[in-house]
Amino acid sequence: MPDITRIGLVAKTRLDAAADVLAELAGWLEARGVQPVFEADTAALVNLPAGRATASRDEIPAACDLLVVLGGDGTFIGMAGRIAEAGVDVPILGVNFGSLGFLTEITLDELYDSLESVLAGTARIDQRMMLRSQTLRGGIVFTDRLALNDVVITKGALSRIIDLSVASGEQAAMRVRADGLIIASPTGSTAYNLAAGGPIVYPGLDAILLTPIAPHMLTNRPLVIPASADVRVSPAMDGHDEIFVTFDGQSGHALEPDDVISVRRAERRLRVVRANRRTYFDVLREKLKWNAR
Repeated sequence: MPDITRIGLVAKTRLDAAADVLAELAGWLEARGVQPVFEADTAALVNLPAGRATASRDEIPAACDLLVVLGGDGTFIGMAGRIAEAGVDVPILGVNFGSLGFLTEITLDELYDSLESVLAGTARIDQRMMLRSQTLRGGIVFTDRLALNDVVITKGALSRIIDLSVASGEQAAMRVRADGLIIASPTGSTAYNLAAGGPIVYPGLDAILLTPIAPHMLTNRPLVIPASADVRVSPAMDGHDEIFVTFDGQSGHALEPDDVISVRRAERRLRVVRANRRTYFDVLREKLKWNAR
């Protein structure tokens, strides 16, 4: 990893509990010759003195060599998307305020040990696959989004069951009659996919998961395909259907008849700093209570 000279600090919006941690962390970094760069809303939590470097949420990925996110998995996912959209390879370190997260797996007690390992070049860094989703309308790209966890196609609150034709590469894969369909990365396998009955997939694998949501036919089961294959979903719609596509649960839009959703492996991977003494299986055991009787 290149030398770390600037570390971006981003906290969950209005996370007042992070103020003291951020102030202490900034001093710790400066004592080691590293410049803290505060995200603008995060800076407001700390009442920064004049002269401290700040940047907006969209700008901060390109303004630092490492991004430290304090909050929960939602805050982490939002910043992961901004890193991807910026086209940079800056690693991201997630610090959880509360219970252990699947993505923000580093606790406050582990923060400084984790940063020491990053600065020393000994940190464990995962390469996480992301998804690029395009909505094609009339054969033209209407939206182009990046997602870390999933792309979800779902019916409106009052709509009937929807009908989706799914292709993998050049092959017809399945026809789904359900409340919707989750297209997930391995990282996203423990998010909405898991709640919908999909499999847990080790995050280092190159795979895409297709999980129907409350399928009408019990033979519609989750499917895991190679990440090298593009996924194309064509909804069957009439004037009464309401169907939406969402990206990581953070943005989305309504679909129109004849829209096609294309999802493929993104060109860049997200670099995630892992806890020094905790494996992925440790996280699963703790989050899913596998060690409980």
